[in-house]
Amino acid sequence: MKKVYILLFLMSLCGCAKEPNVLYGSDGREIPMVFQNFPDIPFPDKAFMNIEDSRTLGNGTNWTGSICYTVGYDAGRVFDFYVTEMPKKEWVEIAVVRAEISQMTYVRNGRAVQILIQIEGKDSAFVTITAVPNQASVKLLTE
Repeated sequence: MKKVYILLFLMSLCGCAKEPNVLYGSDGREIPMVFQNFPDIPFPDKAFMNIEDSRTLGNGTNWTGSICYTVGYDAGRVFDFYVTEMPKKEWVEIAVVRAEISQMTYVRNGRAVQILIQIEGKDSAFVTITAVPNQASVKLLTE
């Protein structure tokens, strides 16, 4: 009889488990769980975070540090993705250099983001996104 009570108790605990909250991007696609702490930055499909190289503090729209990931698209498509998607998140383009290692700089609400896109292969790129506080961008955008 004791085993029945234990079994019922365990089954009731399993019933209490809930699915994690799902976050959706502006296009309606589900954002992978690992990227949900950074809702102010768009991430392409087929992106896989490199945890060993990523270093961040905070979350939401107030994080700082660097996010590194690989993606199953060529570097040119990733570059075009950010040119299109960053303004949708209200980032303002400051500088863009398209090269073997492309560099993009955006500002928004007292923060600056630099995006580096490196060619890894024919259909692969390594991306580093670094966010830092930047009060100069507030003055620049209000002038």
